[in-house]
Amino acid sequence: MALMDFIKKQFIDVIASTEDADGMLAWRFPMMDMEIQNGAQLVVRESQMALFVNEGKAADVFGPGTYRLATQTLPVLTYLKNWDKLFESPFKSDVYFFSTRQQVDQKWGTPQPITLRDADFGAVRVRAFGNYSFRVADPKRFHTEISGTRERYGTEDIDGQLRALVLQNISNAVAGSGIAFLDLAANQLYFAQALTRQLAPEFEKIGLKLDGMTVQNVSLPEDLQKVLDQKIGMGMVGDDMAKFMQYQAAQAIPKFAEGTGGGGGGGMVGDAMGLGAGVALGQVLAQNLTSGLQGMAVVGVRPEDVMNTLEKLGDLKAKGILTQGEFDAKKAELLKKLV
Repeated sequence: MALMDFIKKQFIDVIASTEDADGMLAWRFPMMDMEIQNGAQLVVRESQMALFVNEGKAADVFGPGTYRLATQTLPVLTYLKNWDKLFESPFKSDVYFFSTRQQVDQKWGTPQPITLRDADFGAVRVRAFGNYSFRVADPKRFHTEISGTRERYGTEDIDGQLRALVLQNISNAVAGSGIAFLDLAANQLYFAQALTRQLAPEFEKIGLKLDGMTVQNVSLPEDLQKVLDQKIGMGMVGDDMAKFMQYQAAQAIPKFAEGTGGGGGGGMVGDAMGLGAGVALGQVLAQNLTSGLQGMAVVGVRPEDVMNTLEKLGDLKAKGILTQGEFDAKKAELLKKLV
């Protein structure tokens, strides 16, 4: 019986990974009751790393190459086993192969709009999506933190966790970038770089390296999107909000002319409000942009027109578009017209 048991015992002479499926991150070599023969060969191909695990403890890690397994090539495992220097006996140990290939076109997105804090607008609600790529960089950490003793661990197993990690860090990425959200949304490359800086340390904590990230689309609320479209149209103006409002005013001038051309009884202010251009008109009058616009000053306006204009200006002040000083100046100017 003992002789039969000896004959049945199998020894492994070559250890290599034959698992090459797309999306494979970790694969356990099928040991079963087999033992690794002293002097056996370990073959680690390019884009692979191998990890020996003994009784739950991660021991030796091997990069690409061919190795003869002996005390010289398994120092940590030898120490754990407390074997003598001859290392003559066969041994058993779990061997895991890890793919270090870049895992590309991994999707991320916001299932629901998320709220971000912004210096210009206080808070905005956005949707965004894109893709990213990563690879296993630290097999020992990835094994102990994520893949564990599973026979196979693929990208589909970690996809949900990584998507959640991206969503958790979007707000911090925007805040940590120091760039106004409008500028990030207008330049998706900046947005992706901000996300990468925020997420890279989080990926490292689980043994992964974030190789690249893209932002393919950012969807803003309709009113904020209109502001963004106007700011993009300004070209060289950049981040100067006062010039931005001047640009809005210049766009609204033709509408003011249309509103006064009909000779209606509501006056220029009322007509402009009817056309939805009250925002630009308030800024024009508050800033006294040009002498031509100064000549368009409205006299003898009705009290209800003044009150409507003040309400509109109050909304602009609440949103941070007008400063308190600009609001007070315009308020004083309008109240004088009621005298």
